[in-house]
Amino acid sequence: MKKYCCLSILLCSLLGHCAAQEGNALLQKVRDKLNLVDNYTATGVMKTNISFLRVPQAEVTVYFRKPDKMKIRNDKGISFVPKGAVTISLNSIITGNNFTVVDGGTESLDNKQVRVLKLLPADENSNVILSTVYINEKAAVIVKAKTTTRDNGTYELHMQYGRFISYGLPDRVVFIFNTRDYKMPKGVTFDYGDARVQTPGADGNKDQRGQVEITYSSYLVNKGVSDDVFK
Repeated sequence: MKKYCCLSILLCSLLGHCAAQEGNALLQKVRDKLNLVDNYTATGVMKTNISFLRVPQAEVTVYFRKPDKMKIRNDKGISFVPKGAVTISLNSIITGNNFTVVDGGTESLDNKQVRVLKLLPADENSNVILSTVYINEKAAVIVKAKTTTRDNGTYELHMQYGRFISYGLPDRVVFIFNTRDYKMPKGVTFDYGDARVQTPGADGNKDQRGQVEITYSSYLVNKGVSDDVFK
């Protein structure tokens, strides 16, 4: 009996090790695709759905430079993008190896099977507590990412791919967050153009989901992005 128990423990350990190796290999494939892009300038349309803001749909230009510099310019003024939205990107989530990969098996997402990997930071002081990524294994792209942080709550990224999938760049991104975790900076006034700001009511402390969606029409990849863009 003792012999069989030892064999079972050994088998479970080997299976867990193999699953972890497969997870790391899959994550590296995703990295390899994203690493094809050093920088890009993209154009698209942004829709914002936040209960205490009335922000019109706007055309935007998005600038990115590796590893995690991102800037969104709105043709109607400064875009409302919650703190963390531009820093919690696919690149910043999976860059480096300072985390442990835990295989979460497979799930069905939008009627398609995806592989689930949980990324646990090795640094106990990291702002990120846990990231969970949902990967289309065949295309080696992340279709959903959920990140829990110490300072900025939990955020989700949902990606749809099409014309730009060879670079791992989505046609559509939806950023979902909890408005309770967003606080307007004190003493700072933003020009939201046609936006209308509403003071949260008595239920302002309740969980409410905010959403920012960008649908891209074009990408200009690896043509360079000036430092001035990010100032």
